[in-house]
Amino acid sequence: QVQLEESGGGLVQAGGSLRLSCAASGRTFSNLAVGWFRRVPGKEREFVTGTSWGGTSTTYSDSVKGRFTFSRDSAKNTMYLQMDSLKPEDTAVYYCAARADRYYIGRTPQYVYEYDFWGQGTQVTVSS
Repeated sequence: QVQLEESGGGLVQAGGSLRLSCAASGRTFSNLAVGWFRRVPGKEREFVTGTSWGGTSTTYSDSVKGRFTFSRDSAKNTMYLQMDSLKPEDTAVYYCAARADRYYIGRTPQYVYEYDFWGQGTQVTVSS
């Protein structure tokens, strides 16, 4: 089992920055494929960014490419989502997710059904 806990959400003005954190327990990130998703009320969860199993490759959605950055701290077993140049349309609940099996070596899972473990979510609100 993997437990995930997000933190760092909040209210920010357009053009500002926030950094989300996701602390994992039960397994290290070197043995996981991980991702960040977001959900706007009334819509499905949307892939934001993630890494393949073991972190050998990172993928970003077109909507955040160049503005958001994925990183992780292996010593803390925590991953981060640095969000810069935020826009009102980035307003959503953000979730971190993980998948444990080696099937995703070299490929980042990008669909909700591909992940087994989820955090509780953290709200990000960007005001115009």
